[in-house]
Amino acid sequence: MEQVGLAAATTDVTLWSLFMQAGFVVKLVMLGLIGASVWTWAIVVDKTLKFGKVRRQLDAFEQVFWSGQSLEELYRTLSDRATSGMGAIFVSAMREWKKSFERGARSPIGLQMRIDRAMDVTLSREAETLEARLGSLATIGSAGPFVGLFGTVVGIMTSFQAIAGSKSTNLAVVAPGIAEALLATAIGLLAAIPAVIAYNKFSADAGKLTARMEGFADEFSAILSRQIDEKLQPRQAAQ
Repeated sequence: MEQVGLAAATTDVTLWSLFMQAGFVVKLVMLGLIGASVWTWAIVVDKTLKFGKVRRQLDAFEQVFWSGQSLEELYRTLSDRATSGMGAIFVSAMREWKKSFERGARSPIGLQMRIDRAMDVTLSREAETLEARLGSLATIGSAGPFVGLFGTVVGIMTSFQAIAGSKSTNLAVVAPGIAEALLATAIGLLAAIPAVIAYNKFSADAGKLTARMEGFADEFSAILSRQIDEKLQPRQAAQ
C-alpha cells in the first residue's frame, strides 16, 4: 500500500508532462488541435480588423456620396485608386456607364442591365472577400470535437493496454492514460468552441455588410436609371 501511494504521489500529471508522456498518435492529435486553435484566433484577429476597416470605409463613402458631390467628380477621384466595398461598386457602375455612352448606347433597358450586371459581379467579389476563411472556422468548429474524441479513444486504449501489461488496476497505472485522453478532448473543445462562436458572429457581420452594399447598389441603380432616361430620351426623340 505504501508503494502504491508513493507511485501515485510521484506521478506527474501536469499538462506539459501529460503531453510529453502521451503516445505518438495522441501527441499528433494534440499538436493538430493546438495548431487549429492558433489558426482560429489568427482568423478572429484578422476578421475583426478587416470588418472594422470595411465599416469605416462604408461610412466614409456614404458620407461623401450623399454630400452632393457630382458623380463625375467622385468617379475621377476613385477611378485611379484601389477601391473596395461601395467604392468598388460605384466605380464599376460608372465605368460601364461611360463606356456605353462613348459607344453610343441607344437602349435604356440594355444599358441598365449591363450596369446592374457590373455591380452584381463586383458585389459578389466583395462578398467573397468578406467571407474568406470563414469556411476554415466552420471546419474547425465541426471537426475539432471529433478529432479530440479520436485522441480520447486512443488514450483510453493505451490505458487498457497498460493495465493488461502490468496486470494491475492501480490508479497510478490507469490515471496517466485517462488524463491524456481527457486532455485531448479538452484541447478539441478549446479549438472548436471559439471557432463556432467566431463563425456565427462573422457570418452575421458579413451578411450585414453585404446587405448594406446591396442596398447601396439598388439605390445607385435607381439614380442611374433616372439619368439614363434623361440622357437617352432626347436622343431617341431626335431620331
